[in-house]
Parts: sequence; C-alpha cells; structure tokens
Amino acid sequence: FHVHAWGFPYVATMMGMQQVYAGRFLPPVVLKLLASEKVTVSHCVPTIMHMILTAPEAANIDLRGWRVIIGGSAMPRAMCKAGLERGIDIFTGYGMSETCPILTLSHLKGDLVNDVGTGSETEIDYRVAAGLPGALIELAIMDEEMNPQPRDGRTVGEVVARGPALTAGYVKNQEASDTLWNGGWLHTGDIGTIDKNGYLHVLDRSKDVIKTGGEWISSIGLEDVILSHPAVSECAVIGIEDSRWGERPIAVVVLKPDAIASEDDIKNLVRTRTETGELSKFAIPDHVVFAQSLEKTSVGKLDKKKMRAMYGAVQAA
Repeated sequence: FHVHAWGFPYVATMMGMQQVYAGRFLPPVVLKLLASEKVTVSHCVPTIMHMILTAPEAANIDLRGWRVIIGGSAMPRAMCKAGLERGIDIFTGYGMSETCPILTLSHLKGDLVNDVGTGSETEIDYRVAAGLPGALIELAIMDEEMNPQPRDGRTVGEVVARGPALTAGYVKNQEASDTLWNGGWLHTGDIGTIDKNGYLHVLDRSKDVIKTGGEWISSIGLEDVILSHPAVSECAVIGIEDSRWGERPIAVVVLKPDAIASEDDIKNLVRTRTETGELSKFAIPDHVVFAQSLEKTSVGKLDKKKMRAMYGAVQAA
C-alpha cells in the first residue's frame, strides 16, 4: 500500500491521467472496468495479477495493449509468460517504502531483446528482472564488509542504494536509521546481482534465502522452477531449520483446479534442473506440501514468516 498508494497516483495526477478506482478488489469487477474504461496502464502485486489472469471472466476480455507494472514481490516467469500470451506489456518495478518508492524499472533495451512481445526466454529474463535504476539513483552490490561487487550477473551481495529521494531515517529511532544507512548507503535487505548491462536482478530477501549445505538457495529461483510445472498454480518455498544442514527447503504448492501432481513430480522437476546446473543439488525440497491456498499478508504478499511457523513441524516429522 505504501509504494502503490504513494507512487503511482501522484505521478498519474501530475501527468493528467484519468484514474479508475475499483474499490474492493474483485476480479470480475476489475476486468469489466478494464474493458469499459479502456484502461491502458496499471500496477499490482503478483497475487492480484494471478487472480486476474485465472478468473473465468478474463477469457472473454481483450487484454492486448494493457501495460502493467508488477511490484511488491518478485514476478514469476510463468506469470510473465502468461501475461505476454494475452498481449499484456507486463514488467517489473522494484522499490520499498524507504526509497519513496521506485528504485528500478525493467525497461527493455532494444539492442538486447529482438521481437519484443513474443515471450522469448531472453525477453522474460529482462521483464522479471528488477531492472534499471531510475533518475538520480545509484545502485551497488556489496559484500558483508561493504566491498563493491563486480557487475557480472553472477556475484551476489546485498542491494544498496543512494539518491536524493531516499528516506533519511526512521522517526525517533536513531539506531535503526544508522543501520539503514551503514557505510553511507541505504541497505535494502535484498540479495541480488547486477549484470553487465546494468540490470538489477533481485534473488531473494536476505531473511528468505535458504542457507543449506554451505550454499545459499534462492527461494524465488526455486519457486520459478516449480511454477513451470503445468499443474501448479501457486508456490512458496520456505527454509526450515535442520540440525544437519542448517536449513532445508520445503515447497508449499497450490494446484490448478482439477490438476494432478505428486510430491515426486515436483521433486523430479527440480532434480532435472539440478542436473543441468541451473540449481544446486541442495535445492531439491525435502518435502512438498499441497495446500488449498497460500498464506498472504494484507497487501497480497506471501507471508513466509507465517508459513515457516505453520510448516516447521513437517521437517521435524
């Protein structure tokens, strides 16, 4: 609610754009307004877009030409592909309340992607990336000693930022403010990398990275793989404490209506990606839990803290 409510309406007002507010979110109402008001640009979290794309009413509405910025949490590759197949210009925006709010947008450089809109793997790579820094924003990847990391698309560290619009700190909390701006950079708490073309790729929240077997496993990357299974509708990967490995991944999966998949099906899918080197062998989840729905916060983000509490006993068992 901070990023979307503070950022987008202010910009839209200054640009003289007509704004359409749907009130309580109901997919049929939103889809009807998209068609009747000829909406051209919107923004939402992935959960909202998933509900729109999977609503029965969406099958009868032409979504071509609709431009949507996805933020709040990572956009799954499967969602990006589904949006492109419906003709939606869908891409990622990245920021946080403390950055007031936008840090990056995943604009497509014409010399990097041919045949924009076809849904090629390269195009999806850039659309789901956090993107390029906005005006007057400086980004870097730092290690734990605040040493800048190379922009090679492989070296991982914390995403830090500087810019005139970033918050100076927290009211009446100097300690938290000092931590936020340690070393003269605003610390996002996100783990990522910057590639040679300047695109930021956010791999995970530092608190959601799964540290297992001496390696770091991106929960977002593992979710992307599981979401590529044709029977999977939603997925959350969480790290659960393990006495031997430190942590181990557990996948919580929601299947599409009338779809069938087993725990072995999901594990075998991940295993095939480990054999190609895309994922570490430690990424194969110890357990796959099938659920009716995923726990989410009031703004539609995956509530992994709550899920860790709910499913921690699965690993213990």
